[in-house]
Amino acid sequence: MTPNLPPIEWRVHLKSSPEQAFAAWTTDEGRAGFWAEESKESERGFELRFINGQTLDVEVVEASPSSCFAFNYFGGSTVTIDFVANEVGGCDLHLREEGVPVAEHLENYAGWVSVLLACKAAVDLGADLRSHDPRRSWDQRYVDN
Repeated sequence: MTPNLPPIEWRVHLKSSPEQAFAAWTTDEGRAGFWAEESKESERGFELRFINGQTLDVEVVEASPSSCFAFNYFGGSTVTIDFVANEVGGCDLHLREEGVPVAEHLENYAGWVSVLLACKAAVDLGADLRSHDPRRSWDQRYVDN
């Protein structure tokens, strides 16, 4: 029997506006600033290249400016990110990943925390938290995107 795991769901508060946060997720420069070593737009979405050499062709499902960004991810899952303006001038980013294969659920659950905190540092502070060292990647259990 296959376990029925819940979707992965995280939220993070940003001091930055929904427009700034949306740009970080939807542009090559933004994605390369916190998530992957390289990002290249493609006809259906974008390709990510990670520090361990792994690549992923990402299909964009929805891109509603400064509101919602959804894409297909590893293992055929779907990630939806909502950008919600808040009362203090920033935004609350709400990430939800559905359809995560059981074998990848735990890794993705932890991985999104790392990605979201790296996003917060990049968007709010202009800081890149990653080591950019393939000897110190997620594969070696370093908290590094």
